[in-house]
Amino acid sequence: MAVPQAPPPGYNAVRSWLAVTGASFALFCTVGLLNAFGVYQEYYATGLLKQYNDSDISWIGSVAIFLLYIGSPICGILVDKFGPTKLLVVGSLGVLIAMFLSSLASQYYQLFLSQSVLLGASMSLLFTPSVAVVLRRMPHRRGLALGIAIGGSSIGGIIWPIFLQELLYTDGVSFGWTQRAVGFFMIPLLAIACLTVLEVQKTPPKPVVADSEKVSDVDTAAPDNNTNSDSTPLPSEEPAPRHPAILLFKNFTFVLLCLGLALTYLGLFTPFFYISSYAVDKGVPSSTAFYLISAINAASFFGRVGPGHLADAYGHFNICTVAVLISGVIGFTWTAAYNLTGMIIWSIAYGFTSGAVISLQSACAGKIAKREHQGTAAGLVTGSVAITALVGTPISGQILLRGGYLGLGIWTGVTLLAGGVVLAAARLRIDRRIIAAH
Repeated sequence: MAVPQAPPPGYNAVRSWLAVTGASFALFCTVGLLNAFGVYQEYYATGLLKQYNDSDISWIGSVAIFLLYIGSPICGILVDKFGPTKLLVVGSLGVLIAMFLSSLASQYYQLFLSQSVLLGASMSLLFTPSVAVVLRRMPHRRGLALGIAIGGSSIGGIIWPIFLQELLYTDGVSFGWTQRAVGFFMIPLLAIACLTVLEVQKTPPKPVVADSEKVSDVDTAAPDNNTNSDSTPLPSEEPAPRHPAILLFKNFTFVLLCLGLALTYLGLFTPFFYISSYAVDKGVPSSTAFYLISAINAASFFGRVGPGHLADAYGHFNICTVAVLISGVIGFTWTAAYNLTGMIIWSIAYGFTSGAVISLQSACAGKIAKREHQGTAAGLVTGSVAITALVGTPISGQILLRGGYLGLGIWTGVTLLAGGVVLAAARLRIDRRIIAAH
């Protein structure tokens, strides 16, 4: 087990846990909504965008995820420099505007611009500052705090599908008013996030007596006439500090962490997007199939909190690597679940293990970076998966067209196992002892 870490200087438990709560609300409204894209996928494919295939429709969700992730390195640097509040306010306004604009959309390009481009970019301004503040405030309980904060996205993945299903299908509310209802529901949650996710108060430095105020015998002695000004040594100049992003990418362990997560994200979200359509393909009514998205997200919540707590004791890299490898094995068994009971069990198992991956990736980055660079580290790790998160789901759509759901399960398993092997290499670079807590 790892040695318990002491709280940081100036630690305030109430403010820190309030920040964790606010961060969970922010992620509920961002990643949580993206986790429910499977409902949009099914609704667009059978109604609003039925002239487009699954791969085309999935680009709406994939580009939103891509922009959330690709903007994270910039947002991480900005939050380290300027703090989280301004970014959170701008991001909240952007998310709300995107939801209200999408309510007016009726064409593919209109949905793409509002629900994909504007929404994804705005979500990045909410996601990264929230994670960075939690990392800085709770380094002694990093896994648990991040698990609870990112668990907000899992709760969103439970509630949003039910919310959308009830409005769109049960109550017959129009798409436009459904999107407006989502926006109105978000307003108080985002306001709480902006008010509670606050930067850590920096402890004032100890006063240091300036050299000019120090008096010594040398200062009062008579000057040496034999010494001229040319021979006086100049004070040595400190080398300009390198940017934290450069320092992090010079750390090969950090590079392996980013590469392993990038490979993982090629297939990680595939079940979130296609489990509902798989159930419909097997004869499950669409009104029931969407509950599988809620099931996978419900299990994901427990997967983010429970393993996060264990990781504080047994090592963040250890638990994250094991979670990725187990998720890969479960991915290979996707098509073995051919009835509703099997699909529910499979969704719960995959949701639990994949949830640990999403919550622990930033915790692993936080172990490598300094406290003042937590935002940059979290942003770079998130940004490193942007490309693979963008192309992963559309690739899955093409695999579905050519190889069916069996090919989809194989794709999910192979990408996760490959990512797990690279993460294991990163863990062994820290300490070659297998049972060490890292």
